[in-house]
Amino acid sequence: MSFLQFFVWGAWLITIANYWFGTKNWEGTQFGLVFGTMGIASLFMPTIAGIIADRWINAEKLYGILQISYGAALFYIPQVTTPDTFIYIMLLAMCFYMPTIALSNSISYNALKTNGLDVVKNFPPIRVYGTIGFIVAMWITNLTGNKATANQFYIAGMAAVVLGIYAFTLPKCKPQRLIKEDASLMETLGLESFKLFANYKMALFFIFSMFLGGALQLTNAYGDVFLDEFKHFPKYADSFVVKYSTIIMSISQISETLFILAIPFFLKRFGIKQVMLISMLAWVLRFGLFAFGDPVQGLWMIILSCIVYGMAFDFFNISGSLFVETHAEPKNRSSAQGMFMMMTNGVGAILGSFTSGWAIDRFFTKSFNNTTELASFLQTDVANPKMLEFVKGQGNSVTADGLLQNVIMMKDWHTIWLAFAIYSLVIAIAFAIMFKHEHNPNADVAENLSH
Repeated sequence: MSFLQFFVWGAWLITIANYWFGTKNWEGTQFGLVFGTMGIASLFMPTIAGIIADRWINAEKLYGILQISYGAALFYIPQVTTPDTFIYIMLLAMCFYMPTIALSNSISYNALKTNGLDVVKNFPPIRVYGTIGFIVAMWITNLTGNKATANQFYIAGMAAVVLGIYAFTLPKCKPQRLIKEDASLMETLGLESFKLFANYKMALFFIFSMFLGGALQLTNAYGDVFLDEFKHFPKYADSFVVKYSTIIMSISQISETLFILAIPFFLKRFGIKQVMLISMLAWVLRFGLFAFGDPVQGLWMIILSCIVYGMAFDFFNISGSLFVETHAEPKNRSSAQGMFMMMTNGVGAILGSFTSGWAIDRFFTKSFNNTTELASFLQTDVANPKMLEFVKGQGNSVTADGLLQNVIMMKDWHTIWLAFAIYSLVIAIAFAIMFKHEHNPNADVAENLSH
């Protein structure tokens, strides 16, 4: 289940831009909305699905229905002929897919606890197969030559249908239905999970989840394009990083598999708060290393940043999920997991996407109207043939006095990544001061989870 859960996402998530721009030749203005659909769907669907699983339908059955529906939506995407319709269908697909992430956690925890297993010890090695599934899907799509074709959606769609059918064979995860006869409407609908915000610690946790969700969106949205734009710098144009940026970025996913396996040790040794704080500091490193890295002398920084990503992503997402499992009441655990997803992949993703996009355009994009300034930025000279080829490729030309016919816009990635690093550092400091959580190294976290 874990392998296919992320296989059906990884088959198109990294390569969809090639389909949008290369095959369909659609404009870039609306492309950001494709990623925005994930955030919009995460605002409400994980919570709704969690409520349904807590109250009325076995979680594994609801999971199977959603996966099959997601697969059907993906099968339809290649038939779409306009970008507007594409975005609407992708939003529908995300409404089916995003809640399955939280549901898969609930199903996993239930199966482990039913069989008397240690959740903290046994879940991470299972979850690591999800990351492996994502990597395998990404490489299958790339190596079969389908990263710019509609086949990527068929690959994901077929796997989703298989996963949906398989879900009906999973261990039963029945609704708790712990509802009093005189329950209020809020209790009946499962909306009392929102009362978790009345708890100071849970409210802080969800708020910081939102901010960390924004950081995750930053690296997803801009990581690959950052490496790709080194091709505009003549001295880096023929580097390995530019030619194989997807392979370099996949180090991040490979790193996840290693850090997932390390989570039980870190949780036992340091506790949930310290592990989440380590995650936040890892985001500072992730962005800081990108700020000073380059494809030649600074290649080690880029690679180390990708390695650090595994710690940044896994330590918060998995320890955060375990924190919710520990502190939510049994009758609300599925909906509480849904709320965690809503705050990270919903509110956080939307705020991170739109705010960073606005900030980059407003403060971190440079404009050049002459070759002297452009050459200085690209770390070359005005007569470099690769730079002149880049100018020509932009549909531009150079006048006799070195002026550009049209202004060329370039993102200042060094400053962008530094700003993101400072953002993450501020969050980490605030979290360390405000979030109070005592860790008892002699306590068995798994025992708490089993209750």
